[in-house]
Amino acid sequence: MEEMLDSILDYCGKRSSFADVRFMSSEENGVSYRNGEFQGFQTSRNSGIAIRIVNRSVSYVFTNSGDMEEIFRLIDGAVDRSNKPGKNRISLGKDTRAKWKVPSSKFPLDMSIDDRIDILKSNDEQMKTLGADIRINVLSDSITHEHYMNTIGSSIEGEYPRIGYSYVAGVMDSGNFEQSSAQFGITAGYEDFKTMNIEDKVAGDIKSLKNAIRSRGIKPGVYDVVIGPEISGIVAHESCGHPTEYDRIIGREGAQAGESFLSGKTYPYRVGSDSVSVIDDPTMPKSYGFYRYDDEGIESRKKYLYHHGMTEEFIHNRESAAILGVEPNGCGRSSDWDMEPIPRMSTTYIEPGEFTLEELIEGIKDGLYIVSYTEWNIDDIRYNEKYVGKEAYRITNGKLGDSLRRPVIETTTTKLYGSVDAVSRDLEFSAGTCGKGDPEQGVDVWMGGPNVRLRNMYIS
Repeated sequence: MEEMLDSILDYCGKRSSFADVRFMSSEENGVSYRNGEFQGFQTSRNSGIAIRIVNRSVSYVFTNSGDMEEIFRLIDGAVDRSNKPGKNRISLGKDTRAKWKVPSSKFPLDMSIDDRIDILKSNDEQMKTLGADIRINVLSDSITHEHYMNTIGSSIEGEYPRIGYSYVAGVMDSGNFEQSSAQFGITAGYEDFKTMNIEDKVAGDIKSLKNAIRSRGIKPGVYDVVIGPEISGIVAHESCGHPTEYDRIIGREGAQAGESFLSGKTYPYRVGSDSVSVIDDPTMPKSYGFYRYDDEGIESRKKYLYHHGMTEEFIHNRESAAILGVEPNGCGRSSDWDMEPIPRMSTTYIEPGEFTLEELIEGIKDGLYIVSYTEWNIDDIRYNEKYVGKEAYRITNGKLGDSLRRPVIETTTTKLYGSVDAVSRDLEFSAGTCGKGDPEQGVDVWMGGPNVRLRNMYIS
């Protein structure tokens, strides 16, 4: 493969001001279980090459052919397109040579179908014992290998396994129904599967559904609120991560997946209080969004998106970094070999603070603790947002009280971040598959945070 990529790059280099080539191969497996019955096993293997040519504009070509003459013909067409006027700014970065691999003692290939079914069957039986009437469990895993090269001398190889797990649980009680779903993920082998603590989290989730289904709502009004890590995680992802993707800010992504409320602002721009910061960090070991180098050969690193309430850094690929005139920061991600790397999140979270959960609650005279959400919604510019509580409790004079059913936070991004006055020291994550682009690309991410206290929020 390296000889093939060398030949392609040599051919491109003679016809371009810059070119890169990326080979990606992946093997993915999935198995599902529903209400006590095995639903099936699926496996797929994909591999191919992405070639980018830069001259007067940027042109891509994708191929899974092994015929070099055919590949050269495709490159000729890409070169012709790239010589037409258009956008051609791209950050070259530095030449880098590296190999990286996520080690594992039990790769997905080492797991039999029966081993996978046993995991799902065990979780299904636990959910049934706990009283879940609807039970869906899905286990997936993959191994991905990439080799990136460009005309300035970079050559980077990477390999990593990922494991994903998702479930849906539904509870019926006295004619009322509540449903919950969650996704877990880790960049590691099956030797680390237990570290996701799926059984404990499922048990807690079903218990909270049972409590919620028998609980009353709250009288609409203004309250102080503590939100749990599950909610602070989706807040970080949706109302910080997405609006700081620079292709959204400049409008490139607008017709595909949305825009950004940060467009046209003067930076740094205040989005919240000094008490809140949001980080994106692909280097966090074993996170579902972990990688050492992005799909454009740029080394990944930790970065503050919001820092003490102000915008600090945006999410960039090579193209958006060049437009802003900064160095790329390792956020060019592609879901497959035949997709363009675009600015994407990885592991996005609200930075922990100094308080305990008990201290956050003690500071509230009249309010709520909303632990988790059952649904959420946010507009295209990531500004107007809504979170519906799943597990929630009343707070009176610094003490937790009765459980509540479906309290709703409906607010704006700047109102939410601006209301933060204290953040706990704990940190928890949940996994997700983030969709973006046209054609849509789904990439694996982690989102997380601590418990966060919000003052004077309207709750319905």
